Amino acid sequence: MCGIVGLFLKDKSLEPKLGAMLSDMLVIMSDRGPDSAGIAIYGAPSDGRAKITVQSASPSTDFAGLAKLLKPADASVSVELKNTHAVVEVAADQAAAVRELLAKERPGMRVMGSGDSVEIYKEVGLPKDVVSRFGIREMGGTHGIGHTRMATESAVTTLGAHPFSTGADQCLVHNGSLSNHNNLRRELVREGMTFETQNDSEVAAAYLTAEMAKGKDLGQALTSALDDLDGFFTFVVGTKSGFGVVRDPIACKPAVMAETDQYIAFGSEYRALVNLPGIEDARVWEPEPATVYFWDHEKAA
Repeated sequence: MCGIVGLFLKDKSLEPKLGAMLSDMLVIMSDRGPDSAGIAIYGAPSDGRAKITVQSASPSTDFAGLAKLLKPADASVSVELKNTHAVVEVAADQAAAVRELLAKERPGMRVMGSGDSVEIYKEVGLPKDVVSRFGIREMGGTHGIGHTRMATESAVTTLGAHPFSTGADQCLVHNGSLSNHNNLRRELVREGMTFETQNDSEVAAAYLTAEMAKGKDLGQALTSALDDLDGFFTFVVGTKSGFGVVRDPIACKPAVMAETDQYIAFGSEYRALVNLPGIEDARVWEPEPATVYFWDHEKAA
């Protein structure tokens, strides 16, 4: 039993409030998963710039002199420290070199996510504590997803928390468990994917990344997942401009969605949505089993 939330904004006037709205939604879901929590926020991308969100169990050591360390790879690098996480912003064409330098010089750090717009924050603890530690309420953006976890398939660790990110500007949160994740992991490793945990949800994220690398959009990748993933699952997925939801054919995990002219929202339970503006006039429904729901800012433009 885990708690999932997601929010995709249509109304630009709400973008400065995204972090606050998403935080409130997630905190309400705290009793669905007490061991760890995380949030991904998609902000407006900066032309030619990329973000790398990193985490350290020893931030006072790993983050000391970090900007200076990375200057040889990218003289324009900037580092924003947020508790156990840091957001490293670099020239997009230097992002790979910076990641290589980080892996070599700061092996204790882990990349939580990277891309043009996404920032991912996750730690062991309750949503209210994670939200507070990283100043999520003050963050703006276009869309985001969140998760509070009750571990069933793997250890309670920061890396085992959701969201899982296995591709640029891609991340996934999951409620449920997959029965064929070990076989899928072996297949994906043969295709060149790498894994940092034994968590079945990381396999789901990597599967979608691999499918999108073949040219599929998020909606098409989620459709393929219905054929290739076995088990019980509700997925909420973010990409640079997209937001998707899918449930397995049995759909035993709870889910509810709401749509207004201002947003599309997802919650594991309706109480996650009750404080959203205009919810009393929203179209509210339970997403159908084996049905893909997919929105994209770029396609709507």
